[in-house]
Amino acid sequence: MWYRVFGSSQTEPAPAGLAEHLHALGLAVEPHFRGDDLGWTEGALRLPSGAVVQLSRYLTKEDDLRDDLNAHAAELETMEGNPHATQLMERVIQTQQLITLRKPTEGSDEAVVDRTLEEAARFLASATIGVYQADSRGWFAASGELLVREQ
Repeated sequence: MWYRVFGSSQTEPAPAGLAEHLHALGLAVEPHFRGDDLGWTEGALRLPSGAVVQLSRYLTKEDDLRDDLNAHAAELETMEGNPHATQLMERVIQTQQLITLRKPTEGSDEAVVDRTLEEAARFLASATIGVYQADSRGWFAASGELLVREQ
């Protein structure tokens, strides 16, 4: 399962801020991030169970994201009748950075993994003035409000 954060800001979300946010919620993660002169590009959040949430950060100006963004926008375009679909489609098209979070395939405490993913996505969406999408669940505001349910 994947989470995708579609950020409209070019500001890099601070890995230390993400870790502090998760720690404040009682989620004991050990963060590991690496990057280049444009900021962090890859990250991992290691949970006490040994499960690892993988993160990747892509910049629209530097990485070839247009096809991916267009595919997500096209999916939203098919959701006629949803009052949020058009606004979300526009936000996806205007994305400045895309952050993906991958749910680990192994981990002893799925509830903790799910909560870590959800809270990390919310933090990153807020930090990038964005929205997020979770496979098989839907599209969400940074607050966690469900905007579009996936079929």
